[in-house]
Amino acid sequence: MNANELISKIKTHPEYEKVGMILCHNGVVRGTSRDGRNVSGLRVAANMEQLDKVLAEQRARPGIIDIQVEIAADRDLKVGDDVMLLVVAGDIRDNVIQVLGDTLNAIKHTVTAKTEFFI
Repeated sequence: MNANELISKIKTHPEYEKVGMILCHNGVVRGTSRDGRNVSGLRVAANMEQLDKVLAEQRARPGIIDIQVEIAADRDLKVGDDVMLLVVAGDIRDNVIQVLGDTLNAIKHTVTAKTEFFI
């Protein structure tokens, strides 16, 4: 996974001159679960059709020029590995920050499912 590659892809968008902010989220495998148990790694499943729907919906929001995402799906990940890169480009901070949060939450709730491996 490479955030610079996703940003470079955004920079080729035909409306890139409207971009005033690019915001990135880089999710990584934590060493502990939300309930505090030690984790050795995890595996993520992703519904790519649902991801396409989420991205289409979020890209249509005011001020958003492009959204790129990469998910490390269907492979075993260890602590410290990248799980997901999400890059949102848009006109102003208020629009971009809101859409990054909304897109991230939609992906986590409707696109991906994770299985944690405990120590």
